[in-house]
Amino acid sequence: MLSQYVEELEQDSFEVEEFIERLCWRTNNEIGSDQFDPDLLYETFVETIKDMKILQERQQRKCDKLEEALKEEQTLFVKAIDKFVNKHQVSVDYFHQLDEKINSVAGKVIHLGEQLQNVNMPRSRAVEAQLLLNHMAEFLTPGPIVNDIYSDKSKLYEAADIIQKLFQISQDLPAQRFANAKKKIESKYDDVEMQLIEEFATAQKMENIERMKELSDILSQFKGYTQVIDVYIEQSQATTYGGRDVFEGIVPLCHKHYKIIQQVFNAPDKVISKFILNIYQLKINQFVQTKLDDRKDENKYLKTLSELYSRTMKLSAELQEFFKGSEDDLLQKLTANIFDRHLATYIEVESRTLDAKCQGELKKFYENKNHQKKQIERFQELRRDMQALIGSRANINIAQIEDYGGETFLSEELAINLLQQSSHAFERCCLLSKENDLPRNVLKLTDTLLRYLLHEHCDYALDLGLQAIPIAECKSVPQIYFFDVAQKCNAIVHLLEKTYNASVIPNVVGTPQYTDCIQKKRSYLETVENKIETGLERTLNAIFGWVKTYLSSEQKKSDFKPDTDVDTVASNACLAVVQYLNPLIGLIQKTIDGENLSAVLTEFGIRYHRVIFEHLQQFQYNTAGAMCAICDVNEYRKSARVLQSPLVTQLFDVLHALCNLLLVKHENLQEVCGGETLNYLDKSVVMNFIQLRSDYKTIKISNSLKGISDQRMV
Repeated sequence: MLSQYVEELEQDSFEVEEFIERLCWRTNNEIGSDQFDPDLLYETFVETIKDMKILQERQQRKCDKLEEALKEEQTLFVKAIDKFVNKHQVSVDYFHQLDEKINSVAGKVIHLGEQLQNVNMPRSRAVEAQLLLNHMAEFLTPGPIVNDIYSDKSKLYEAADIIQKLFQISQDLPAQRFANAKKKIESKYDDVEMQLIEEFATAQKMENIERMKELSDILSQFKGYTQVIDVYIEQSQATTYGGRDVFEGIVPLCHKHYKIIQQVFNAPDKVISKFILNIYQLKINQFVQTKLDDRKDENKYLKTLSELYSRTMKLSAELQEFFKGSEDDLLQKLTANIFDRHLATYIEVESRTLDAKCQGELKKFYENKNHQKKQIERFQELRRDMQALIGSRANINIAQIEDYGGETFLSEELAINLLQQSSHAFERCCLLSKENDLPRNVLKLTDTLLRYLLHEHCDYALDLGLQAIPIAECKSVPQIYFFDVAQKCNAIVHLLEKTYNASVIPNVVGTPQYTDCIQKKRSYLETVENKIETGLERTLNAIFGWVKTYLSSEQKKSDFKPDTDVDTVASNACLAVVQYLNPLIGLIQKTIDGENLSAVLTEFGIRYHRVIFEHLQQFQYNTAGAMCAICDVNEYRKSARVLQSPLVTQLFDVLHALCNLLLVKHENLQEVCGGETLNYLDKSVVMNFIQLRSDYKTIKISNSLKGISDQRMV
């Protein structure tokens, strides 16, 4: 068992609870899994604990032996380490002694080298001076230079060194005495310099960076060093690097050659600046001017100008990493030089183009409608009112109403096109205008947009819509189209507001032009709103003018004072009016929105109530007729509830209560008049309705009225 316990205890995942569980399980298996013997389990635990103690004693003895062995080995290793430390110290001492000897020898070597150099330098200079004097003698000798050092390409570097030094010496020689020699030296100097430049160009074509570096270093001592830079730039930019699109390959080209320039030239920043300067002044400038020379199509010209300017600005931002210090604004100046001629006249072209586009869109719209735009007469409204007045007095129709078959002459699609064109113009304006000119330019474009969209389009459509409204009290059923005009006009104004807030306001806010932009829009919108308000007023006049005329002609006295009993149903005149008004209410709810809807519906209901109220006061009523009148009022009231106006609902409820006065027995009049609905009304209104009863003049009713009058006076 001890060996089994050792195996279990030495496991990595040993758990005390699991060990006890296994011990219990083995004990139960010995007597059967269905039985439980606590005494046996107790004995097992006691025996196991004894075994554990024995096992612990064995393990403790092993641990003691191992600790003793460890201490012995530790003592041996400490002695060995001490020996190694002593040996290391001896080695360090030897190393210091050797280092001192090396330093001593090195100092003697350096001293010897300096002595040798001091002896050799004068000798080297003397040799070099002798060599230069020999070459100078050749130039002082009459006749051509026959030394092959200047013709042998393998000795080009040596020739360059000699001729450069001779050239510097010749600058100090008297001009009169050594004129011929100086000319020969200058001529040979130019020849050698040209050969070096040609060699540099050849090395560049072969992409031999190392040779280019050598030649660049030699040529940096020559007066024509800038020619080397020009040659490098010219050859680097000789091939097309963007195809038809010159912008596409510029940035990769600059990055590629900047790496080469850093390896070849001593002042890489100045070289890359000149490299980019050449691109702007030659490549980009030529490309831009070629593209913008054609101004026949100004719309295309503006798009091209905007695109080229935008791409140039983007290119400048990407190339800015090559410019540091005082050259930070160089690319901006180069861009300005390229585009100044076009930007100076930009806003005139933009304004003229936007004007032409808007005019063309409007012309196309009216042509598609087969409509010739009319000049609205100044006194058109006055003449119309006079014709309506004369027609009503003479009972003839002399007013010519042209409704164009319900055409509104308003188009959201047209408005969207105008706003899109304007948005593009505003975007170009933000890009191409100077910061100080931007607010004024935006204001100029805004004026064009407002003039064509609101004045030329909306105002004109509203004028036609006003003329198409039937006159009040017309005898034929009026065709109402102005609600559609108002709806489309409001939709266009909403679209304008979005464009205004997105493209106009951000560019003028905080400037004097901000007030002008707001006032211009407000002025145009006030005109539009006034005309819509006038149109709605006239439309309601036409609607209820016809209702009044129709009821006056079609409502019979016998409807409310029949000689015999009739069915208590609404009259035909009432049903015809309701049938006419219900679709109009739906049309108003469909075409008018926001706070305007509530106001229009309320005004509609008030006029509706007034016409019916006045109409009912023109008849006398017996009992059967009163029932018919109440049926009519119920129909009117049902129709009016759709307006969802508490005021209108209350007016028709009161009217219904007044009509009940025509029906109740005269003994109950006092009670009805004192009810909640009629109690607050003026007594004259109540009395006027009571007087419409056919039995009003009887004594009984008169006595009842006296009681009502006394009660209301109190």
